[in-house]
Amino acid sequence: MIRRILFLTTLLALGAGMASAREYRSEVWYADNGDGTYRNPILHADYSDPDVVRVGDDYWMTASSFQCVPGLPILHSKDLVNWTLVNHALPRLVPEDYFSQAQPGRGVWAPCIKFHGGFYYIYWGDPDFGIYMVRTDDPRGRWSEPVLVLEGKGLIDPSPLWDDDGRVWLAHAWAASRSGLNSIITLVELNAEGTAAISGERIIFDGNVGGNHTVEGAKLYKRNGWYYLFAPAGGVATGWQIVARSRTVDGLYEARTVMSQGSTAINGPHQGAWVETPGGESWFLHFQDKGLYGRVVHLNPMRWGDDGWCVIGEDRDGDGCGEPVTVYRKPDTGSPKNLCTPQESDEFDGPAPGPQWQWMANPQTWFGFPGIPGHYRMYASREPFRNLWTVPNLLLQKFPAEAFTATTRLRFCSKSDGDSGGLLVMGYDYARLALTRRGAAADLELILCRDADRGTEEQRTLLATLPLERLESGARPLYRTEITLRVEVRPGGRCRFAYSTDGERFTPVGKVSFTAREGRWIGAKVGFFCVNNGATTDRGWIDIDWFRISK
Repeated sequence: MIRRILFLTTLLALGAGMASAREYRSEVWYADNGDGTYRNPILHADYSDPDVVRVGDDYWMTASSFQCVPGLPILHSKDLVNWTLVNHALPRLVPEDYFSQAQPGRGVWAPCIKFHGGFYYIYWGDPDFGIYMVRTDDPRGRWSEPVLVLEGKGLIDPSPLWDDDGRVWLAHAWAASRSGLNSIITLVELNAEGTAAISGERIIFDGNVGGNHTVEGAKLYKRNGWYYLFAPAGGVATGWQIVARSRTVDGLYEARTVMSQGSTAINGPHQGAWVETPGGESWFLHFQDKGLYGRVVHLNPMRWGDDGWCVIGEDRDGDGCGEPVTVYRKPDTGSPKNLCTPQESDEFDGPAPGPQWQWMANPQTWFGFPGIPGHYRMYASREPFRNLWTVPNLLLQKFPAEAFTATTRLRFCSKSDGDSGGLLVMGYDYARLALTRRGAAADLELILCRDADRGTEEQRTLLATLPLERLESGARPLYRTEITLRVEVRPGGRCRFAYSTDGERFTPVGKVSFTAREGRWIGAKVGFFCVNNGATTDRGWIDIDWFRISK
C-alpha cells in the first residue's frame, strides 16, 4: 500500500505516467528546417545514451536519467526529427531507500528499448545493483514494476535480443569503476519471459585487442542471418562508432569502424540506435558529449552495402567510414509535417507540472503539490546541508540550447528565519538567485558554489533587502512577497542573472559572474530550490506561478 501511494504521489507531483503531454515547440532550438531538411543535433538537450524503437508509424525513444526522478524518459516521434516528451517509465528509482537521498551519477545508465510480443521492454544497467527491466503495452501509460534481471556490480549497457528460435539473449558491458573490467561485451541467455538469466557469462567481444579500447554501450541486432553489435569505442568525448558481426550470437565478432568525427566538429560520436523506417530506410541516432550542455542527440543516415556491412553518416571518400552530418534531408517516413520539441516552459495551470521536471532523488510526499490555482507549491527541505549537492528536493530541467533565457514568477512564503527559495542553475558549480528570510525582510542574494561535489561552502553576495508582507497564520506568522527572477545563458554557459519586483523592470546582477558546468554524468540544469538549513519548525515554501524559456 505504501509503495502504491508513493507511486501515485509521484505521478500527481510531476505529471509523469498517465498524463498525456501537450504538443510544444521551443523558441530556442528546433531541428526541423521546414523545407524537408533537418539540422543536428535533433535534440539539443541532455538525452544521454539514446535508444529508439519503431512500432508501426511511431518511434519511441528513451535515454539515461541517472539519479533524476522520474527516470527513463519516453519521447515520441512520427519522423525521427520532431520529438515530444510523453512519459517516464520509472516513477521512482529502486532500491527506493537508497535513492531517497541524492546519489549524483548513480541510478539509470544506458537503457535499451525493444518491442516483442505486443510489449515494449526497457532494460537498463545500474552499476551498483545490476540490470533491471520494465515493460508495458502502452508507452504513454503505466509501466510495470522493475525486475532485477541480472544482479551484480558493474553491469551496464544491456541489450536484449529475441531470436528466431525463441531463445532470448542479453549482451551488456562492464563499468570498470565497479568491477575492474573494461572494454568487453559479454552475453547471457535469459528465460523466455526475459526476467532472469539462465546461463553464465561469455565474452563475445574484446575491445582490448584490435584498437577498439573502451568499447561499451553495445546494441545487439540480427539481420539477414548475421548478428550485429553496434558499439562506441575510444571514449565518450574522443571515440568512434564500430559495428561488429558474427554468424552465431556468441561470437567471434569481426569489427569495422563505421563512423568517426573525421573533419567535422561532432566529437565522439557515441552510442545510439539503428532504426528502420516503414519504407526500409536505415537511420542511426547517437549522442555527442557537449560538456555543460550534456549529451545531445544526433540523427545520421545509414546505408547497408551488398557485403552486409553498413556505413553511418556521409562517406565522402568511400573508405567505409562515415562522418556525422550537420544538415540533411529528413527521413522518408510518410508522416505529415509536425513541428514539435520536448517541453520547456510551464504555466503550471494543469493538474501537475510538465514532464520535463525532475527531482534529484525519490520524492517524498512533502516535496510539492499542485492545487493552488495556476501555481505549483514547493516546500522547503529542513535537512542540514553544506551545499545543494546533497539536497534531494531540487526541481530541475535540462538546458534546451546553447543560448536561452529562463524567467520565472514566484511567491516566496516563509514561516521561519532562514527559509530560502528561488532560481537555480545546477552542476558541479552552481548559482542560485535566492530570497532568504531575515526577520521581517528577505535578503535577495546571489549564492555561488564551486566544486560542489567536493563539499565546498557557498559564497553569498547581497543584492538587495526586500520588505515582506506579514500575515497571521497559526502559531507563527507567514511572511511573503512576489518576485520575478531571470537567468540569461549564452554560449559557453555564461550566465547573467536579473530580478524584478514589479515583473516589468529588471535589475541585472552586476559584477558577479558565473559559468555553468555539467554535473556528474549529466548536463547543467535549471529550475528551483527551496531549503532551510536545519530548521525544525514549519516548512516555508514557494508558489511557482510560471516558468518560461525564451531567446
